[in-house]
Amino acid sequence: MIELETPEAFERHLRDGSSLANVVIQGLDLRRYTRELSTAALAGTVFLGCELEKDALQAALAHGALVFPPITGVPYQPYRGGLYSPEELYAGFDPMRPETYEDTLDARIYRHWEAHGRGTPPTLLETLAQRLHDHAVTDAMEDLLAASGPSRKVVAIMGGHSMKRGQPDYREVAMLARELTRAGFFLVSGGGPGAMEATHLGAWFAVRSGAELDGALAILSKAPSYTDRDWLGRAFQVREAFPLEPKDVFACSSLGIPTWHYGHEPPNPFATHIAKYFANSVREDGLLTIARGGIVYAPGSAGTIQEIFQDACQNHYNSVGVISPMIFVGREFWTRTRPVYPLLAQLAQGQEYARHLLLTDSREEVLGALLDYDRASRIAS
Repeated sequence: MIELETPEAFERHLRDGSSLANVVIQGLDLRRYTRELSTAALAGTVFLGCELEKDALQAALAHGALVFPPITGVPYQPYRGGLYSPEELYAGFDPMRPETYEDTLDARIYRHWEAHGRGTPPTLLETLAQRLHDHAVTDAMEDLLAASGPSRKVVAIMGGHSMKRGQPDYREVAMLARELTRAGFFLVSGGGPGAMEATHLGAWFAVRSGAELDGALAILSKAPSYTDRDWLGRAFQVREAFPLEPKDVFACSSLGIPTWHYGHEPPNPFATHIAKYFANSVREDGLLTIARGGIVYAPGSAGTIQEIFQDACQNHYNSVGVISPMIFVGREFWTRTRPVYPLLAQLAQGQEYARHLLLTDSREEVLGALLDYDRASRIAS
């Protein structure tokens, strides 16, 4: 079915004289289109959370359209038609006044989520609104990936949220993400601070020099942790000092997938696209599933280790139809500090994904392994 999710798409559809029958119209204010809707054939049309005047609503129902009314009383659009952007989530934020974060859409949604039961809402309506929202975000994310085309493989970088700006590990992740983005991969992460932020910072600087990236790191390191008052403001200072030119947006784009489950950690504003969820389980499974080009594991703690074995399970049983690389950056960390790799290597013995495991300290090896896998998968398809 055709999906119309923006006012521009709806306008084009009307101008082209195309039928609205069997079309899904999502989250749009259609109150100024009453005349057009009242005279249109609407059999099989689906209105998801659209604003309709009385005459248009009566015509829709009379023609057999399916109408899901807007859900009020929540600070978000359950039927949203696209992903978030940093500009939308952080509208009204003043980098010189960190307290203004509390007035942003991101903060308002988090407060609402906390005040209404967090992961267990007290009412069916609240639960429904969250589930509809998360489904809409997944739909928008799939649209984004489809628009990127099959030639741009998705690669995820996972790592700890507590990795601090200014640490060597943080710079290493940023440099790696920059090289991967330059090589044509589309970078995704959990969308939060630490290694996740470094991932999107690297993608943001894909068309800039290493010296410029180091200049940004110098600015960011003045507020190394997301618990620092100026953490978010420093990120916006970097965005202002090193803006993305319109011609570079595609080449430097990346996708952050955060969650209000960890809403005390604001999403980093270097991801050009943000798929923010209420349900952390949906967010984590989706993130691992879309990373069909491979996953790189930077140093992390319990959350990263959970993702490792969730990814291993997908590979072990080939549950998503793709067995992709699992690359561990940091020999000392993954064999001694958090000795996950030896266990994983033993688990993978005799399985196809054993040959896609890599433990390394080399950025060049990471890039080479992912490029080799990409070439082999293209030949196989």
